[in-house]
Amino acid sequence: MEILVASAIGVLTATGLYLVMRLRTFPVIVGTSLLTYAVNFFLFASGRLVVGAPPILSEDATRYTDPIPQALVLTAIVISFGMTAVVVIIALGAYLSAGEDNVNEPDPEGLLEGMDEEGERA
Repeated sequence: MEILVASAIGVLTATGLYLVMRLRTFPVIVGTSLLTYAVNFFLFASGRLVVGAPPILSEDATRYTDPIPQALVLTAIVISFGMTAVVVIIALGAYLSAGEDNVNEPDPEGLLEGMDEEGERA
């Protein structure tokens, strides 16, 4: 079971990192979402993987699941949803202002000609 969970977290992380390093904005957004899923899965798995156990201590304290990682995952889901919405709006604004979604495109219109390293007019 642990090998399967570790493999799933590794695949999610590797795929997320690969997509984050792409040159278009949509794969970057999907990659950050996959990275947040990997972190959430890791946090959830850190609370002990026990099937059918209650998340609180009962009379039988030998079988329970730690509720703190579950609360952390719920909080992380809400935060990642909000951050994904912010990144989508920023990417949409960049796309509408530049007319394309390439992240690392050279200056095709010559807007940065005559600028020095600090962005000041030379």
